[in-house]
Amino acid sequence: MATMMADVGTIDDYLGGLEPSDAVVIGHIYDVARAEVPEAEQGKGYGMPALTYAGKPLLSVMRTRKHIGMYPFSGDAVLAVVDLLEDPDTSKGTIRFQPQSPPSDEAIRTLVRTRRAQIDP
Repeated sequence: MATMMADVGTIDDYLGGLEPSDAVVIGHIYDVARAEVPEAEQGKGYGMPALTYAGKPLLSVMRTRKHIGMYPFSGDAVLAVVDLLEDPDTSKGTIRFQPQSPPSDEAIRTLVRTRRAQIDP
């Protein structure tokens, strides 16, 4: 597959391999997160494609067989947004949802702001 940029990061590669409907949902989450933390870069966190900030994992969003998972690499970050989620399906460090009912942009922004605050010295 040809790329438009010579320096395609791991998130772009991952999105390119997904079903288009999943790629749209996951791509939107990353877009909202990047708008909130413009200094975030594509990288890896615990082996998953992720946005990183100040050299630490900020957010990963992955498709699994049964759902899409959002991983902010922090149980406290998940707790900070649980009240902003409709019908939350969470566990420590994970928010699970179906592609047709993704988290709100407000929840995504709050999640990455919380995680960024944890990373900042």
